[in-house]
Amino acid sequence: MDLAAAAMRSLLPKLVELLHGEYKLQKGVRGDVEFLEREMRSIDAALRKVAMVPRDKLDDNSKIWANDVKELSYEMEDVVESFLVGVQVFEPAANFKGFLKKVANLFTKGKARHQIADAVKGIKDQVQQVADRHDRYKIDGIEASLAATTIVDPVDPRLMVQFKDHRELVGIEEPRDELIKRLAEEDDCVSKQQLKILSIFGFGGLGKTTLARAVYDKIEAEFVCKAFVSVGQKPNLKNVLLGILLRIDKASCHNVTLLDEVLLIEKLRELLTNKRYLIIIDDIWDMSSWDIIKCAFTDSRCGSRVITTTRIFEVAKEAGDIYKQEPLSPGRSKELFCMRLSIGKSKSPYHESVKISDKILQKCGGIPLAIITIASLLASKPVTDWPGVYDSIGFGNEDNKEVDATRKILLYSYYDLPYYPRLCLLHLGIYPEDYEIKKDTLIWKWVAEGYVHEEPGKGLFEVGERYFNVLIDRSLIQAVERPYYSIIYACRVHDLVLDMIHFLSEDESFVTALNSNRTSPRTTARRLAINNEVVEQDGSVANTSMRQVRLYNATMCQFSILPLLSNFKALRVLALEECTFMGSERSVKPKDSHYHLNHLGRLIHLRYLGISDRLLGFSVPLMLEVPKEIGDLRFLQVLDLGRTGFKKLPQSVGRLTQLKCLRFGGSSMEVFDCTNLTSLEELQLHLVSPDFLKGLTKLKELRKFSLHLEEEHDNMLFKDLMGHVANLQKLQVIMVTCRYQPHPKPWSDYAGCVALGNLRHLTVNGLLPGLPVWINSSCLPNLCHLHMELTAMKSQDMEILGRFSELITLTVLLCDYMDFPNAMEEGAFPKLRYLELKNSNQPRFVRGAMSSLECFRLTTGLVGANWDFHSLVNLPRLQKVDAEILGSSTRWGTNVLLAPESLKQHMRR
Repeated sequence: MDLAAAAMRSLLPKLVELLHGEYKLQKGVRGDVEFLEREMRSIDAALRKVAMVPRDKLDDNSKIWANDVKELSYEMEDVVESFLVGVQVFEPAANFKGFLKKVANLFTKGKARHQIADAVKGIKDQVQQVADRHDRYKIDGIEASLAATTIVDPVDPRLMVQFKDHRELVGIEEPRDELIKRLAEEDDCVSKQQLKILSIFGFGGLGKTTLARAVYDKIEAEFVCKAFVSVGQKPNLKNVLLGILLRIDKASCHNVTLLDEVLLIEKLRELLTNKRYLIIIDDIWDMSSWDIIKCAFTDSRCGSRVITTTRIFEVAKEAGDIYKQEPLSPGRSKELFCMRLSIGKSKSPYHESVKISDKILQKCGGIPLAIITIASLLASKPVTDWPGVYDSIGFGNEDNKEVDATRKILLYSYYDLPYYPRLCLLHLGIYPEDYEIKKDTLIWKWVAEGYVHEEPGKGLFEVGERYFNVLIDRSLIQAVERPYYSIIYACRVHDLVLDMIHFLSEDESFVTALNSNRTSPRTTARRLAINNEVVEQDGSVANTSMRQVRLYNATMCQFSILPLLSNFKALRVLALEECTFMGSERSVKPKDSHYHLNHLGRLIHLRYLGISDRLLGFSVPLMLEVPKEIGDLRFLQVLDLGRTGFKKLPQSVGRLTQLKCLRFGGSSMEVFDCTNLTSLEELQLHLVSPDFLKGLTKLKELRKFSLHLEEEHDNMLFKDLMGHVANLQKLQVIMVTCRYQPHPKPWSDYAGCVALGNLRHLTVNGLLPGLPVWINSSCLPNLCHLHMELTAMKSQDMEILGRFSELITLTVLLCDYMDFPNAMEEGAFPKLRYLELKNSNQPRFVRGAMSSLECFRLTTGLVGANWDFHSLVNLPRLQKVDAEILGSSTRWGTNVLLAPESLKQHMRR
């Protein structure tokens, strides 16, 4: 249902544009388009209702109807876009040759209008048939009838967890005891008596409820009043409050069913006042439910404790303390696996299949629910079938109650997601398992697929980033963070979640996975994913029908030939990530390259074009040029050629007015006029001209800018650059780097004001004469990451840098060895986690400064430099010191992981 609704919401704005734009539609065609818009809006309203219902609760008629709407929406969108491109040909130059082209364009536009008239008439008949089926099958009544019969399953699979025999639990003692310790420990006696609320947070299936029950059973005797209640995804809060009341004082519960929520809360507060209580609120899904429930808890300074469990981080943050549930260790995983197979703790699970069982456990990732599910499945199968289970591990069509329970638990998280993040999650099915998915690239694909829509005051990437964070907060994807930087740059998908995505994708025909061992997919496949394949010229993958394909995504594949671009008629996304191209391994003529872009101009619907060559830098470079017809791709939003053999961009790129992201790794000198690219949010280029930099002032939406310089005469470009971007108020990232030179000349600095309140990351990897006057906390109040190379530093520079209240990482590379200034005040660098210095002595760390520093890295070329190890004790959170001394014939390095107390002992020795 989600796909059908998404297709509809992508189509409707196109119909509005067609009606209200200046396209000179024939009178009859305009009437038909108006009819289509009305009907499709009516169908969209019905689809939204249907999308609220889990797919397994829908009847076959509803599924067929929704699928028809989806395919019809795709067809209509293709027709409308083709018309919009056909009647909006870019005007040629004003000369005789241009006049002839203009006359030819008039015939082209007239032909396009006749074509859309015929197409709209045919689609109108199909829409009428879909509308008739909608009325005949009473689609509108589905949601109401299901609500009346209650969608919730009669038996919640999590309910049985509360009553598990403790002898069946594995690895519960350690986290249980840690939780009990955290509930008990406070700084003083007064604090111990205060009400404390702790939340257990983690992915579905980790055992949050099991852990909470284990804690409850261990300490409940210490409390006068106690209760353990579950909330659930769609709670009846009156029943939840009533459940607490019945468990606390059943004797006083006469006629309590007549009380509303307010009276129940008052009754609970009355009972809990001046009593020591322990209450577990299990499985909270939303803030509003928790805000109401917690009103019942009074704090009479009796040492009461409340524990909540949730898989949503925003809810967990509302508690005073968060315990993040971790997966089981490999040893504990194996123990649980053996126990579930009824082999016993001391025995290996079927001696002859130990190797395959280890692989299966690795796939389960330490999630107890996954281990129990797979072990239950294997227990009913002969050992010879275990490799087959591993190869197709997941939900499948197994008739197994544990598999069914696991599916339900994960689907709870899926159906609880807002509408667009659901689609973003399904999109992750295009990637192979255990693949590190780059965050920025992923979000731009979501944008190109139409899953991200602009909101007032926010750019598309910002909205997509919020969807990304929703999936992390719901524990549906695993964040990959750069150490010490507090930056999530990528994500991974747990195998269990990926299996759920594949299950849903196959049910809704969302993504079709291609491989060399499989026959070509059905001709209606809209999204093709190819992973870890060798794509031969005569193979089934290369010869797959591409006419209707909207997304073609290849990851870590080896191509001998790319699909012929002219075969694609509806392509929106063309992504070849981390692939190898056999022609790029040797010197070949550009026209013979296996990732040339011949016929690129025919992909009129294209939104995303991304190619990355894994062998780039390890092979003879190609001198390829991007075809000039790229300028005809009116809808292109993302052009990512940062790691390819393309060395030149054509001037026609300047016509791509809808471009949001441009990454190009080749020479960009004398390329194009960027003043029309006013939608750009991200720009990454190599080697630009001064004239190009002047156009940056027009790019008001620019959020991220990266420039690589290679020539010595570019020393003046940095000054020009900062002058042109100084007023781009949406900039969050500026990165200027250059190729290493043995004896670099200092860059000319910009002496004006650069007041960028949103700038978070500044890298200047080029020699500056000193700390620029505009690098201060007044001009850049939200700067988090600063990397720069200077000829020298003054004592006041440390005072200036220390005032950055948000600075997390600081890297300073000095041209020649010098004493690093010690002018560090108490309270300076309050959030700094990472400090790197090069060609410097070690500074003296004073108490109260850099109180958050976790890693200190020092590289110096002077043996016998001033080492002040004793001052390291003033860094209470220091975890890692990485020091490297380079002498004329000596290299010494150390990488020590020492807690502050250990540092003190080390220095005493």
